[in-house]
Amino acid sequence: MSGAPLRVQVPMRWGDMDAYGHVNNVNLIRLMEEARIAGFGVPGGTGAPGMDPKADIFSAVPAGVQILVVEHRVRYSRPLEYRNVPVNVDLWVANIKPASFEICYEFRDPIEDYLCVKAATTLAYFDPAVGRVQRLSEAERQGLAAFEGAPTFAK
Repeated sequence: MSGAPLRVQVPMRWGDMDAYGHVNNVNLIRLMEEARIAGFGVPGGTGAPGMDPKADIFSAVPAGVQILVVEHRVRYSRPLEYRNVPVNVDLWVANIKPASFEICYEFRDPIEDYLCVKAATTLAYFDPAVGRVQRLSEAERQGLAAFEGAPTFAK
């Protein structure tokens, strides 16, 4: 990877907390999505303009092409305790293949910066007009490769 992972901060909501004071595992998936958008942008043709992401790689996806989640993997090393400050999330890209890639995450406590969660989301570009996954163009692969690092989980 060319440099350090992207670090974004994602607000935790009071409602994300479970009875133990930790961010609930279901709500962690939402935090992964929020981190992905903060880091790499809103998919083209969705939503209205707002804050610019750290690295805008998703807005260039051609009109009509969807970015779909293929798989999520999550490993907890410490509880992510609810705090009324945003959680630190480090992001990078891994396992770039002809038609899919992973966004990797490390969730760190926002005060003490210890690692709480490692996760990965496999994404693919899907063309609903033809009903199948679309191969990544060379330009898309190069854009992703600028943020490439080691995968979170060995395959």
